[in-house]
Formats: sequence, structure tokens, C-alpha cells
Amino acid sequence: MVKLRLPKNSRIKPGRTLKSPGGAPLDKPASSRTFQVYRWQPDTDLCKTETPNLPRYDQFSLDVNQCGPMVLDALITIKNDIDPSLTFRRSCREGVCGSCAMNIDGVNTLACIKPIAEVEGVIKVNPLPHMPVIKDLVPNLKQAYAQYASIEPWLKASSPEQPDQEHRQSPEERAKLDGLWDCVLCFCCSTSCPSYWWNSDKYLGPATLLQSFRWIQDSRDETRRQRLEQLNDEIKLYSCHTIMNCAKACPKGLNPAKAISQIKQQIARKFD
Repeated sequence: MVKLRLPKNSRIKPGRTLKSPGGAPLDKPASSRTFQVYRWQPDTDLCKTETPNLPRYDQFSLDVNQCGPMVLDALITIKNDIDPSLTFRRSCREGVCGSCAMNIDGVNTLACIKPIAEVEGVIKVNPLPHMPVIKDLVPNLKQAYAQYASIEPWLKASSPEQPDQEHRQSPEERAKLDGLWDCVLCFCCSTSCPSYWWNSDKYLGPATLLQSFRWIQDSRDETRRQRLEQLNDEIKLYSCHTIMNCAKACPKGLNPAKAISQIKQQIARKFD
């Protein structure tokens, strides 16, 4: 018989309920919001139960009038005022570094540009799905970055006309890079892709393929054919089935599925 529940040693258990000191009480006035945050620590278990190191959900009651408008502002307030052990990545707070990527209210996004007011009811915060977790909201991106490095994401030109000057590019050539260079490598798209969930060890995923197409489209790069040959693989590229989760998940409004489709078209024209 098929078991529809996770094994006991994998289920997320209830955690603690905490509130900001001197802030909103647990009876939830108008300015109070509840944040349900995924917690997991590899070496300890604050709840001291019989099954240590299981993930859990802690609930934090926070007066949102005492913090900024974004979910990241709330997480920083929770870390500063309620629980300093809460762990997450963040840097720019402007949606340009990709550090604070996480799953909020069931959607992959950047916490720094996700308004608290857009989420109804309890605000559920989880790490990016289908990634190993280092601690709390911090996913292990080692494999994703290794895949990114494999496409050699830099300009390769062996014969610059004038080595002491920049590589010239027309406005029309530059326009071909719009919607590609904007990617901040947050991996919200890759971790929303079922094909990447199933074959993340071999399939490069939407984020890396979008970045690869950025260099294929660059008029200054002289290795377009080699880049296409490198991607012409049954699993590495063609595991994409145009499910379109990536385009829906991208917090920058990019369309990785379109870039992947254009890579396939270029390969078909060059090698068929």
C-alpha cells in the first residue's frame, strides 16, 4: 500500500510560539502578524524532544508597525529582538543580490521585495524547496553554483581588435541581452522546476541555462558554437519540458523557459 505521509523521522514537528518583548501580545491586535518559520539545526534541538534534529515550525508574533514593510524586515526584527539563533542569508535588501531567496506563502521569491501586506493570514516562511538545508532558511547551493561554473560564464574572445580598449557592441546587439543579464542567481526558478527536482544532478536547470544563453547571445563572444555543443545533451538541456514554473517564480520577471527554447532552436539550426 502506498504511504502518503513522510516517515516519522522526516516530518516537520510543531515548534515554539514566541512574541516580541514588549510588543504585540498573542491575542493579535490589528498590527500583529504571525510568522511560521521553518527551523532546522544540524547539531542541536532547542525543543529537547525524543526525536532530535527534526525540522520544526516556530511561530513568531510580531508587531509589524515596529519593522519595515517587507518579509525580510520582519525576519531581521525577529532575529534582533526575539530569537538571535534564526539563520538566513541577506545582503542588498534591494532585490539585486539574490541572497534572501526563500519560499514565502508557498511561492519562491526574494524576502527583501515581498511585502508583508501581500500575504493573508499566517505568513509561512520556508527555505527554497528541494535543496539540502544547511540551517534554518539557508539552502546549500554548492551544486547549483558548480553547474553555473560549468558553463564558463565569462566573455571568451581570442582576437580582440585592440586589446587596450573595450569590445565594441551596437545598441541592437546589446538589446539582445535584455532579460538575460538581469538574472541575480537566486535560483527561485530552478527550485520551482519539477524537472530540476528529479534530475538536479545532471539537468542544469532554468537559472544556469538562462545564464548560458546570455553568453550565447553576446555578440562579443567568439565561442557560440562550442557553447551550444556543450549544452546539446539529452539531460543537461532537454530535461526542460516547458512547464513554465520558472517564469512564474522569477522575482525579477524574467522568462528562463523562453531562453531555453531559443537555445534549442539555435542548436537545431546549427546541427541538423
